[in-house]
Amino acid sequence: MPINILMPALSPTMTEGTLAKWHVKEGDEVVSGDVIAEIETDKATMEVEAVEEGRIGRILVDEGAEGVAVNNVIAVLLEEGEEESALDAVAVAAPMPAARHPVSDEGPGSDPKPEPTVTPKPNGGAAGRLFSSPLARRMAKQAGLDLTALAGSGPHGRVVKADVDAALAGGAPAKAAPPPLSAPARGTVAPAVIAPAGPGAKQLADLLGMAHRQEGLSNMRKTIARRLTEAKQTVPHFYLTVDCRIDELLKIRKEINSRFEDSKISVNDFVIRASAMALKQIPAANASWDDSGMIFYEHADISVAVATPNGLITPVIKAAETKGLAAISKEMKDLAARARDGKLKPEEYQGGSFSVSNLGMFGIKEFAAIINPPQGCILAVGAGVQQPVVQNGEIAVATVMSCTLSVDHRVVDGAVGAQFLAAFRNLIEYPPIMLH
Repeated sequence: MPINILMPALSPTMTEGTLAKWHVKEGDEVVSGDVIAEIETDKATMEVEAVEEGRIGRILVDEGAEGVAVNNVIAVLLEEGEEESALDAVAVAAPMPAARHPVSDEGPGSDPKPEPTVTPKPNGGAAGRLFSSPLARRMAKQAGLDLTALAGSGPHGRVVKADVDAALAGGAPAKAAPPPLSAPARGTVAPAVIAPAGPGAKQLADLLGMAHRQEGLSNMRKTIARRLTEAKQTVPHFYLTVDCRIDELLKIRKEINSRFEDSKISVNDFVIRASAMALKQIPAANASWDDSGMIFYEHADISVAVATPNGLITPVIKAAETKGLAAISKEMKDLAARARDGKLKPEEYQGGSFSVSNLGMFGIKEFAAIINPPQGCILAVGAGVQQPVVQNGEIAVATVMSCTLSVDHRVVDGAVGAQFLAAFRNLIEYPPIMLH
């Protein structure tokens, strides 16, 4: 009997993904363990292996298809000895809704139940469902087009950008305008009218003739936008800044790197180590908010912000308080390299109890970072800058590094945040403690 190949859930929080590439075509023989496709998740591109052996009978989702829901049927596998005619007797299930996982990293939710078989239609599909790409929907909304009046040219009648462009060029029907508001009767209060949102960036650029180019949104960029918007809207941030003198740290770092050519320690490695040790000294700062109760972590799992071509990702140094500078440096180099190549495993960038974001290498003196939910704190690290300081009643020159702690006030109070920064500064300004 033919076997359905489903869109896999490659991480606990994944609900949909992009089918980036097929490594097989219809008619190819596969065995268990063969790489058959590449799936782009919200953080990385991962290979999908066959779990059964047989012959690819039918591919249902084309390369480049976005927003493919977890557990959606993407291909059908014929078992040994089965003919292609067996496919005609199989009702391929319609796309199932994505598994609804919580935003936190607690794990996958319950298995979704399949919906009845549905054959998609270009002009709205079964039960009024509209098959269209996110970009086509956004363009149609901005232009006031009725997508249900368009015949889609994409897979299974999906309305895509080209269909909207053609409709705009040919004058497709727009959605009916809402009826005008009637004047309220004398003595009554008129209902509040919400002003419509202004034009989007694309629409405004087109209207004003501004030269521009547009790129589609990757799953990673969509996730970054969603999570950071959620963080600023729902997490009560406050900020604490401390200046750390790092001349002694730079001296020790130079000495270490001159003795061990094969292991170069960075300032950020010291920052990760100091953050982890400070969290063990002030465990109340190593915490997260949850409506069921505050969560206090046993280990200091440090998420470190890494810039990639597709956006920011935060690989995690697990139990960083148990690792020396050399181990942290080696692990961080490996994680950062694979993060930029999109090769991290989900367990390598999910979780984390505390974040570090360092822009010092770009010459940024000071900044405040946005908290990475559900974590309670993130430390923003600036560049070391030489400046005058008062030392023993005299003016001297020191290299000063500004560090700003963004704090979730629901879980970490001001005094706790200040205690953490004091412990962190003590470690940074007297680094021999971190060498043990």
